[in-house]
Amino acid sequence: MLLADFEATVRRLAAEIPEEFLDGIAEIVVSPRTVGHPERAEIYTLGECIPLPAASDDPEAIQSRVVLYFGSFAAMARDQSDFDWHREAWETLTHELRHHVEWRARDPALENLDEAQEQNFARLAGEPFDPLFYRAGETLPGGIFRVEDDYFIELERGAAASVRFPWAGRRYRVDLPDDLILPAFLSVQGVEEPPAGELVLVLTRAPKWWAVLQMPTVDQREVWVEIES
Repeated sequence: MLLADFEATVRRLAAEIPEEFLDGIAEIVVSPRTVGHPERAEIYTLGECIPLPAASDDPEAIQSRVVLYFGSFAAMARDQSDFDWHREAWETLTHELRHHVEWRARDPALENLDEAQEQNFARLAGEPFDPLFYRAGETLPGGIFRVEDDYFIELERGAAASVRFPWAGRRYRVDLPDDLILPAFLSVQGVEEPPAGELVLVLTRAPKWWAVLQMPTVDQREVWVEIES
């Protein structure tokens, strides 16, 4: 996609946003820049919501400038053969507008989600991470948490040598390794309807003693499931 075409796409998407969500938005613009993550070469910043100087501390006085980075979109499109420009632009635009709305409401939920995504990047890179980060993601029925395309199911480790869990209408069993150390993040393989990202079982033991520790070592490994029903 060319820069001019992307700008036109963003204008059309912005026109679909209800007026109440644009209150305080000074402008929505496209920048040609490519903005990479400061530490992770494979991650790009697609957009930003930039607060503008305000004359008072009143949240209603907050104004923001939303910027989408064309170069970052183009870089991701080069890396992903199935990159959907329209969907990614819509998700980025609405994400940044949500930042603005939550700043005005003094609601930290989205900033907490952004931090959860950073912790998930660290997990995937094999770096130390907060083992409770997924709880700042989207909470779904059945004790499931979502952070972008990854799903986390929190289970308490008992004395049994296996754990059971439901997923997409089926029940599965995982036999646990004898040398498993808690907390443990188990990347599940073999479910009939896998998510776009990872399905991860997070194993804990009550009381959650590791919740008070700073970045404890987390046991991460892959496990295969057995279908029960």
